[in-house]
Amino acid sequence: MAKKDKKSWEKLFRVTNDAEFKYAKVDPAATPGLSGREEAAPILAANTARMNELQERLYAEGAQALLIVLQALDTGGKDGTIRAIFGPLNPQGVQVTSFKVPTALELAHDYLWRVHQQVPPKGMIGIFNRSHYEDVLVAKVHHLVDEKAVRKRYAQINAFEEHLQENGVTILKFHLCISRDEQRERLQQRLDEPEKHWKFNRGDLAERALWDDYVEAYQAMLRNCSPSSAPWHVIPADKKWYRNAVISQIVADTMEKMEPKFPPAEEGLDKIVIPE
Repeated sequence: MAKKDKKSWEKLFRVTNDAEFKYAKVDPAATPGLSGREEAAPILAANTARMNELQERLYAEGAQALLIVLQALDTGGKDGTIRAIFGPLNPQGVQVTSFKVPTALELAHDYLWRVHQQVPPKGMIGIFNRSHYEDVLVAKVHHLVDEKAVRKRYAQINAFEEHLQENGVTILKFHLCISRDEQRERLQQRLDEPEKHWKFNRGDLAERALWDDYVEAYQAMLRNCSPSSAPWHVIPADKKWYRNAVISQIVADTMEKMEPKFPPAEEGLDKIVIPE
């Protein structure tokens, strides 16, 4: 890819030959198109400015929505991505949902029940910090359901997302791919810096021990849930500055393709005089 060819990022990182996708071939430290953070910063700034303008149109139009799905291994950078890319936007038009361990009420319903309730309404940008894909990742790794059920869920999720798209929701899915070494450094940083102690969870170490199982689960998910209408984008995420530049570019370009428009003005506004 040419050094400045940012338009190629969407194609470069999109999972297309899903049945042949190999997780091991992804280089989490790669930065194609950029040589350093000094090049990435203005790209991120320009994209957030574009997104801010487009978000206002999307909100005013109230006819379509954008759903961003973020999935990653622990310390993968979901929170940082949300803060860097969507933090500058008008919070009235952004809805962030963090999916944690299901509650008793949620477990009493089908696994997509809690997810459908959080799909962004028309006019909004919705961000899923983890998502319905936990039910084919964590559920697979921890054997919460059998393999037959997991395969059924792949098809159910594809159908669910197709239903959303047919009803005005554009979907962008990003897997933030970090290396095992980078995860170790980020976990160690949480131990070394007192202000980050609150982020450290002993359970992350148990999950880290299942690294290979999660890689296998991600590979299966990416192979089965990346249709052309809602493909996954696997983003090298060891370098946070690169991750942010790439995702912001793809999101801003997608919002432009959505072509949100301000609603037509009420007739007669030109004749209204504001009283003194």
